[in-house]
Amino acid sequence: MTEKADVAPAGSRLPYIILITSVAAFGGFLFGYDTAVIAGAIGYLQVRFNLSPLMVGWAASAAIWGCVLGAMSAGYLSDRYGRKAVLIGTAVLFALPAYGSAVVDDLTSFIIMRLLGGVGVGAASMLCPMYISEIAPPHIRGRLVTLYQLAIVLGINIIYVINLKISQAGDQAWNVANGWRYMLGSEVIPAVVFFVLLFFVPESPRWLAAQSKGDAAKKILEKINGSAVSLKVYAEISESLHDEKGGWRDLMDQKLRKPLLIGVVLALFSQITGINAVIYYAPEIFKSIGFGAESAFTQTIIIGLVNLLFTCLAIWLIDRAGRRSLLIWGVAVMVICLFATGICFHFHVDQGPWLLIFILGYIAGFAVSLGPIPWVLMSEIFPTRIRGIAMSLATLVLWVGVVVITQLTPYFLETFGGASTFWIFMVNAVIIWIFTFKKIPETKNRTLEEIERSW
Repeated sequence: MTEKADVAPAGSRLPYIILITSVAAFGGFLFGYDTAVIAGAIGYLQVRFNLSPLMVGWAASAAIWGCVLGAMSAGYLSDRYGRKAVLIGTAVLFALPAYGSAVVDDLTSFIIMRLLGGVGVGAASMLCPMYISEIAPPHIRGRLVTLYQLAIVLGINIIYVINLKISQAGDQAWNVANGWRYMLGSEVIPAVVFFVLLFFVPESPRWLAAQSKGDAAKKILEKINGSAVSLKVYAEISESLHDEKGGWRDLMDQKLRKPLLIGVVLALFSQITGINAVIYYAPEIFKSIGFGAESAFTQTIIIGLVNLLFTCLAIWLIDRAGRRSLLIWGVAVMVICLFATGICFHFHVDQGPWLLIFILGYIAGFAVSLGPIPWVLMSEIFPTRIRGIAMSLATLVLWVGVVVITQLTPYFLETFGGASTFWIFMVNAVIIWIFTFKKIPETKNRTLEEIERSW
């Protein structure tokens, strides 16, 4: 695409672009909301259903297993029925199971509802950034896709506050009987909003082109890019689709091995460098080295605010500094802070601010690198006809990483201690830093079709 084609969209088009990408990013808000809501409810559920420690883990992680199923199926469904139609389906899977999990009176029904809700989360986790990448102009695509990560962080932080306010509405007995129901049921409201808003956004023009609906694709591209640029973009899309078949076998095509490797490795290492261990288990980590429960909760809130602040910084930098540069510098900060955190645990440095500073530094490094950028790159690097199934595979690997870290972190902390646990995460961060330096190209300011041709 020529340099002229990369000029900023006219002011009249930019609000429309922001509107439709914000609606898609709202799926990320529900992603964060759904996965974090269980943190406030699980203690009351344990008492309500008299759960053993093993069943507590099952009740807390049921949605994650649903996420794996959703990530596996969403790519095929979105390639067949369209990005918009399947996104509407995810909104339904956010709303109905949220209501169902709030009104059930037995554990089996609760688990089923959480599994179904997880299917929606897993599907949205790959569909939302993919849809944004296929809509967005190249020079602001990184910022727009990163809105999705920002929405996840907002969803997590907001449900933490909502859970706290609901728990303060009554005593322990009230929370065991009803409080957890309000926590889980509160998701119905944003899910219904998401469902309604999706009817006002267009289908992905690249999916329409792949379905031989060229006129519809051109109209949407014109609203996004203007008439002159839209014709050039459509010509590139048509050319890229000409020889593509779009099946699972095509993932093994030699020219796609590198982008597939990049997508899968980034997805996996975004999780096994320890972010969910810190987010999910931060209160227990702080309490284990002597902080009081109230202090641990306060520091968890601080972690959430730092995550939010540096995700906003990533939005500002990603189309300026580029994806690769942010990965290199952000992961380097993670490596240093993970090493230092391990040192604090090893020498029992539980007095003063140092442990909190290093954990916050790790969160900051993650928020500008392995937080948003895997979603951006996974949505950019695959050809249009197989983007759905390729992102499904990469997102499936991501959720497998979530399951592994969620299940193994308590075992690591108990068996090896905090120091060795954080040093394991550090080694993984070093591996992804080297991989980034050697294998990942820069994709900023390039159309999706230009990225595809580069392979």
